Amino acid sequence: MVDWSGGNDTGPRPRRDAIWLGLVRQGREEPPRYLRNRALAQEAIAELIETERCAGRRLMVGFDFPFGFPAGFAEGLTGRADPFAVWDWFEDRISDDPSANNRFDVAAMANGLFPGTGPFWFNGLRRDIAGLERRDTRAGHGQRERRAADAPGTFTCWQMGGAGAVGGQVLTGLPVLNRLRRRFAGDVAVWPFEDLARPVAFVEIWPGLINEVVKQAEAAGGVRDAHQVRLMARALARLPETDLAAMLAIDAPEEGWIMGLGHEEKFSRAAEGLKPPPLRDDCFALPGGVDWTPADQALALLRARLHRVVGQEPVDLASGLGRVLGAPVTARRANPPHPNTAVDGYGFAYASLGEGDQTLPLIAGRVAAGVPYAGDVPFGSAIRVLTGAALPSGVDTVILQEDVSVGRGEIAFRAGIKPGANTRRAGEDVGEGETILAPGRVLTPADLALCAAVGVARLEVCLRLRVAIISTGDELAEAGETPREGQIFDANRPMLSALVRDFGYEVVDLGKVADDRETLRRALDRGAAEADVILTSGGASAGDEDHVSALLNDAGAMAEWRIAIKPGRPLALGLWRETPVFGLPGNPVAALVCALIFARPAMASLSGAGWFEPQGFDVQANFEKRKKPGRREYLRARMREGRAEVFKSEGSGRISGLSWAEGLVELPEAGAEIKPGDSVRYIPFASFLRG
Repeated sequence: MVDWSGGNDTGPRPRRDAIWLGLVRQGREEPPRYLRNRALAQEAIAELIETERCAGRRLMVGFDFPFGFPAGFAEGLTGRADPFAVWDWFEDRISDDPSANNRFDVAAMANGLFPGTGPFWFNGLRRDIAGLERRDTRAGHGQRERRAADAPGTFTCWQMGGAGAVGGQVLTGLPVLNRLRRRFAGDVAVWPFEDLARPVAFVEIWPGLINEVVKQAEAAGGVRDAHQVRLMARALARLPETDLAAMLAIDAPEEGWIMGLGHEEKFSRAAEGLKPPPLRDDCFALPGGVDWTPADQALALLRARLHRVVGQEPVDLASGLGRVLGAPVTARRANPPHPNTAVDGYGFAYASLGEGDQTLPLIAGRVAAGVPYAGDVPFGSAIRVLTGAALPSGVDTVILQEDVSVGRGEIAFRAGIKPGANTRRAGEDVGEGETILAPGRVLTPADLALCAAVGVARLEVCLRLRVAIISTGDELAEAGETPREGQIFDANRPMLSALVRDFGYEVVDLGKVADDRETLRRALDRGAAEADVILTSGGASAGDEDHVSALLNDAGAMAEWRIAIKPGRPLALGLWRETPVFGLPGNPVAALVCALIFARPAMASLSGAGWFEPQGFDVQANFEKRKKPGRREYLRARMREGRAEVFKSEGSGRISGLSWAEGLVELPEAGAEIKPGDSVRYIPFASFLRG
């Protein structure tokens, strides 16, 4: 299900009134995708079609804008009562890029083909457009106001701007559909204009059909558009075949139709879709038909959908350490800026040398770094040069002072020196105007040295990522307090706060929150307002007091959970008021592992540094381990005498193992029986720090 927009690029951060895509594949709901402009939306839909076509599956794609206009418009515009002729007409004339499109001008062009003022209205631009009124003052154009499928009171397809600008969506949407239809010729059928025997169907369907269900989801927070595409895709996927067939049995060859019109109650029931789960004596059991999410799949999901969310600021070179570069850095001058000598010795023109051993007259003076020689060195003469000195005119080769005999006013040396020996060319390291650092780099001391060497004193860097941290649970007390009976000390917040600072980000400490849904909602609201990403610990599973996952689900923004790793199964990934949320397990061992494996690379993307993959090493094991297949496992480990040893207990309650460890041993999903000497992958904790 695609929620369309006729406006310009909506920016990197998910927001309302943008393009959203909801998907249910083989009964499994995927998180809504935010698509910031139509070019990205077109490619996303094309990739989806290609994927499903290659997999041999059928695909229905719903769009929330009209596929046709009131009867008579097609003939008036193109001379034929053919809706696809209208699609071709608009595609030929609409120019569209992420920052601007000409939909208002094209509407004016269409108006010029009709009597009176023409049917389209509402010029949404600041400039006047001949033939397109700013208000609905149309008259005499001869076109009906609505299609047969459009209920009275709905927005008309002639309205180009303002709230409910259906016309703007149609004029920008039909060219995209036309290109996709042509790109996948023979595979795409457009309903109700074509037979649906093809593997891909484009249908017009409006989320307003399930408005009450959407409003219930929206009440818990989140983006309405995201709720709409998620719930409508769910409804379409769950409709019984008989109901689906009845909804598609429509004859509207010119105007098109809104699929499901008149079947709103059936759609709403399918969108709610309450089904009892099978009985399972397993607290980590998933709903029927849902599998564990492999770690690589969850990581790929994060990598594809997360991007930089922070702005930029200029800083002095001295303040750049550890900051994420926001713009490319170019050399203001070359390094070295001029040819110079690499050693202490004597300089001369190589072409002045003869055969065999050499004797050259030595002129008075010397050349030192920062003290250039004012004159030219005569051809056939030599001059004393010191390391780093700019080569004077007449010198292109330098011989080491250790290879020279110095007499009264002359030097002698053996044959065999090569032209240009012991010199550096101007710009041989960096040329003037050359890009020396790319955006996304986390600046190191060496980077600052390079910038200084080429004359760069100011850097454009990303604002520091702000990370809100929340610990949840009635059982938590602060270290130093006197705990009540049954309470434990909160180890996660100090650990996660230190970890975030080690990554180079700012911490927004929101404290610990009791097991109360409304209190947690307020804390999440504050986190979304004050931070760029939220880390919670605890409450990420499916129990009565697991409020993090419950709120994310209610908000329609839960992405993935039950990741197939150990430790760390209850991991919630989602959005709260458009801010990414990582619902980490409450167990400190699992919280640390999930923060390193999932939150670390995700936060790198959000910070502008790009996706982060820690460096691991293949080493020999100094332990025995039998592993069942199914989940990726991370063992607390450290290196001793060239081999990896692991903590004596795998129990995730043993926090002392975190302090004991210096890294993690990563075991893949396949079953294994590891013995001392076998190769395993070891990831030092240091590999997770600043990239």
